[in-house]
Amino acid sequence: MASNSFGKIFRWTTFGESHGKAIGVVIDGCPAGLEISDELINEALKLRAPGQSPLTSPRKEKDAAEIVSGIFEGKTTGAPIAILIWNKDADSSKYEPIKGLLRPGHANFTYLEKYGIFDYRGGGRSSARETAARVAAGAVAKQLLSHFGIKVRSFLKQVGPVKDLNDENLKAVIEAAKEEGDSLGGIVEFEATGLPVGLGDPVYEKLEANLAKAMMSLPATKGFEIGEGFHAAEMKGSEHNDAFESEGEKIKTSSSHAGGTLGGISNGMPLVGRVAFKPTSSIKKAQETTTIEGEKAEFKLPEGSRHDPCVAIRAVPIVEAMVYLVLADAILLNRSAKL
Repeated sequence: MASNSFGKIFRWTTFGESHGKAIGVVIDGCPAGLEISDELINEALKLRAPGQSPLTSPRKEKDAAEIVSGIFEGKTTGAPIAILIWNKDADSSKYEPIKGLLRPGHANFTYLEKYGIFDYRGGGRSSARETAARVAAGAVAKQLLSHFGIKVRSFLKQVGPVKDLNDENLKAVIEAAKEEGDSLGGIVEFEATGLPVGLGDPVYEKLEANLAKAMMSLPATKGFEIGEGFHAAEMKGSEHNDAFESEGEKIKTSSSHAGGTLGGISNGMPLVGRVAFKPTSSIKKAQETTTIEGEKAEFKLPEGSRHDPCVAIRAVPIVEAMVYLVLADAILLNRSAKL
């Protein structure tokens, strides 16, 4: 299985499976002298960890990261940074009764067709468990970007049909879906500020193109947009064009319909985009399917199965981590753009 790495200079590779001994990430290309600690990474992982709310999966993973290389006396040495996260609460027994069924909405059919083998225990490599390694890498990228004054924030924009989100109606819509034995999708929005003009390269390394690839590589993603996104198709050029204006010695735009890029290059305005997540595929409702051999069957989750009713909730810190990772690579690449 190829394609487990991302980035050109700030390059990271994740490894491990949902119910294996551990997952982890190796980061190459991180400059020396950056202050990094287990505690810094674990603070980021807490935001993604399951079992912290009745609105997420009850799987209890503390996600304690352990840096095993690339750090000396609390700082990066320029060598590859390897981070391990041990799996502590994996219960593979729940998957034994359904290992011979094609799970609706899951990747076991395509994996089996492509590789001839599939780790059915929690989805193996296709599991969202892998994203903990991305969050760990994102914590390193965040620390790097703090030196350039770049900050990223992300938040839940929509869950199912509900756009006016607060704790009360979020809980209500999630609980209603759980009672029906169903699940919901959602939208996560991100905003990056403090970006200089010039990040991203024309044609194949456009900043928004790399962001799109990063986001669409996440499990359960079905859409990505930047700026006005799909709404731009409904606008006129006179409405969508961002006019330039001068503010002292600085040139900026008076609006930001483009979302912070022009020609695939950051224009100095806040970088704003959204990621759409499909409803969680694992639901309690019985569903029609077939066995691996093609025989008609009914798929029903075993009692005690643990799944998120809406993956978008825990995706918020993951989306944020992916923005940091793309920007870390972009800013290192940009340092070689001109003399």
